[in-house]
Amino acid sequence: MTATATEDTATEDTATEVTAPEAATPLRPDEGAARAYREHGARLRAATPAEAAAELADLSTAVRRDILTTIRSAGMGHVGGDLSVTDLMVTALWGTLHVHPTDPGHPRRDRFVLSKGHCAAALYSTLASCGFFPRARLSEFMAPLSPLGGHPARLKVPGVETNTGPLGHGFPVAAGCALGAKLRGETWRTLVVLGDGEIQEGSNWEAAMTAAHYGLDNLTAVVDRNRLQQGARTEDTTSLEPLGAKWTAFGWEVRVVDGHDHRAVKEAYAPSTTGRPVAVIADTVKGKGVSFMEDRVEWHHKVPTDEQVRLALEELDR
Repeated sequence: MTATATEDTATEDTATEVTAPEAATPLRPDEGAARAYREHGARLRAATPAEAAAELADLSTAVRRDILTTIRSAGMGHVGGDLSVTDLMVTALWGTLHVHPTDPGHPRRDRFVLSKGHCAAALYSTLASCGFFPRARLSEFMAPLSPLGGHPARLKVPGVETNTGPLGHGFPVAAGCALGAKLRGETWRTLVVLGDGEIQEGSNWEAAMTAAHYGLDNLTAVVDRNRLQQGARTEDTTSLEPLGAKWTAFGWEVRVVDGHDHRAVKEAYAPSTTGRPVAVIADTVKGKGVSFMEDRVEWHHKVPTDEQVRLALEELDR
């Protein structure tokens, strides 16, 4: 299928002036959704691996639907990477980590960091599904003065641990979180999701080296290995392979999985068995779930038309 889409572009001179609200309404927990999240989480923990995987797959489909409609409404976003990371994020926040949507700053919460912060629509859609804020607020994505900006902001969005978007920053912060837990004798975990193009940034390898040095077995780094970055394939830009061997050489326990197999991902998120930090290399597909977006570099930040959204939602419903 040949797809057309609106580019994420802007100019300094505009024909009409957009009037922003005087103040953005702060995001508050959705008590009903948070209660459902707690109840659903208890069922997931009691379910068989196959049952839990099926539940997580359904939740991921719902999040993908919200990503598509959110980006279409905003007229901008990074839909390809949002769709590739969805299963990894849903499995983390619904099936693995202990977080508290009605008390986002709970001192013993597990920490989740989305280092590839440009995929904010996926993060917001997942946080809303957990009840950190009402799902209806997704319609404000990237609106003037909205707390739901193009990159997540810790002081504006409950559930966001640190501001991310400048690539290579989230992983060092996550390593610091994990080290902080060790220094305090706390048992909570930190999980960080990285883009594969992002790990071309040297700061990530400084964080990897530091985490191994301090034996941060409470830290899991997940690479969204969709093999595409903004304008090309990762291997044509700066080759990453042999990726697993590099993490091993830096002192990490490495697990390679199908990033869209919820059961495999959930098992890969299990705590370290070696006393070393864990690197999960998740093989994914950019634009996963929508055939005309899958593995297409142009969907890094193209915006689907109304008709393309309709077709995409039909595919997700099958």
